[in-house]
Amino acid sequence: MSYEEITIQPRPERRDAAENRQRILNAALRLFEEHGVEQVSMNQIAIEANIGPGTLYRRYRNKSDLCMDLMKDNVDQLFEDMEDYLKQHPAEPPHLRLKQLLRFFIRFREKKAQLLTGVEESSANNRRRPRTQSPLYDELLQLLVPLLEEQAFGDSRYPASVFRADMLLAALTSDSYLFQREVRGYSPEQILEELYLTFISIHH
Repeated sequence: MSYEEITIQPRPERRDAAENRQRILNAALRLFEEHGVEQVSMNQIAIEANIGPGTLYRRYRNKSDLCMDLMKDNVDQLFEDMEDYLKQHPAEPPHLRLKQLLRFFIRFREKKAQLLTGVEESSANNRRRPRTQSPLYDELLQLLVPLLEEQAFGDSRYPASVFRADMLLAALTSDSYLFQREVRGYSPEQILEELYLTFISIHH
């Protein structure tokens, strides 16, 4: 499933629907910046936007959907950059292509840390799924697994590619990543190097 398939495609909106959407996004952003994503409820967002809860829930099932919409342009740009890079560097060794994809995502995570936390928390709470199985992480998995398989081709010493991708993405969730940043004191570039050494550069 592609990222385009798991998100609502742009389509003409009635004027009132478009206005409600913008009011919701503006209200959510104000509340998130003031209180943090985890502390804000959907009902608070509806009140702040001066709309009924039903109107809010018709547009967004949960905070995860709302946070994804707030990040949509950035997410689209992230995957566009990743796919452009892969098209332009097909001959690079897979371990170097994997490292560059991680670099793209870590930069994105640094810019959108709070909203990513909202996507993960709400996705896990509402769907009873692991946090890594948000649409964003599902799409990342589809990029990582083929490169990990390419890297491991014919070498039985490598762990299973899906397992490695799952463990790598688990290390990039907000809880794990922010622990390394804020408690362990690693910089984004140091985290990138440690992830590369742990999950990617096996036997290199």
